[in-house]
Amino acid sequence: MTAPLLPSSEAKLVTVFGGSGFLGRQVVRALARRGWRIRVACRRPDLAGQNQPSGAVGQIMGVQVNIRRDHRWSIDRALEGADAAINLVGILAPTGKQSFADVQADGAHMIAEAAKSAGIPSMVHVSAIGADEASTSEYARTKALGEGAVLHVLPDSVVLRPSVLFGPDDDFFNKLGLMASLSPILPLIGGGKTRFQPAYVRDVAEAVAIAVEGGAKAGTTYELGGPEVKTFRECLELVCATAHRKRLMVPVPFGLAKLKAKVLQLLPNPLLTEDQVELLKTDNVVSEAAVAEGRTFAGLGIEPTAIEAVLEGYLWRFRPTGQFDRRAA
Repeated sequence: MTAPLLPSSEAKLVTVFGGSGFLGRQVVRALARRGWRIRVACRRPDLAGQNQPSGAVGQIMGVQVNIRRDHRWSIDRALEGADAAINLVGILAPTGKQSFADVQADGAHMIAEAAKSAGIPSMVHVSAIGADEASTSEYARTKALGEGAVLHVLPDSVVLRPSVLFGPDDDFFNKLGLMASLSPILPLIGGGKTRFQPAYVRDVAEAVAIAVEGGAKAGTTYELGGPEVKTFRECLELVCATAHRKRLMVPVPFGLAKLKAKVLQLLPNPLLTEDQVELLKTDNVVSEAAVAEGRTFAGLGIEPTAIEAVLEGYLWRFRPTGQFDRRAA
């Protein structure tokens, strides 16, 4: 691994909103290697402490921010003196005062407005493949509204739309692995035909770093997917093979899955929500237009990482005897 560059007194400062999250930690690492000074803006700045070993002393600092209208001042404060802004903030399910609209649409809008007020001409905004104002999923609708708000305020911004992310702390394959370790039957929602193009979290972080340094075309939306397209069934089969679990897979219609999700989403950490069922009705892959126009990993000079190259490194914990499973040899 390349050691982080020691930031000079003239090193540029970037504010990373959501920098303590799954993708954020990798983005901070990629920026630290390039010598940036990094301000990690998040609700709990104590969580930014885990980022500090990724850089030199004093290179990475945390600042408390609430992405809400009544705390707009905290967004402005986080951008004081910054040369660049990155927005990674997003949620998979609403909790408490955090709604999809507040965080992903209005939140993105406020960050763009604050960046413009701070004299920052553009920003890097991470959205998601499937963002669509006409979607039946509130997650996808608000992602699209957030993109539109950012590009309206700062037209030269770069929008990155990754497919589902994978990596040691992901919320996709780990969730499937947990299901496979707990239940002898796994549901194939909608028949398991939904297609995904999982992207390695470090590849997406590299794309963010390239974009913030001007390596992406201004005012452009990139779609980031890995080298393989897999159906939901194939993802489950891969997880079961990696975790050494034999499981019965049963097709479940979307309507029935939504009824089950209605109950599951009442739990503190739900395995499935009604909105996620809606998302599964649409494929999550890079569009043909993005490929033809070079708005992909290839257009940023990145060769995406295969799922199998990484998955076994963290799904071993869902094996019957963990790392000591004899079949691992």
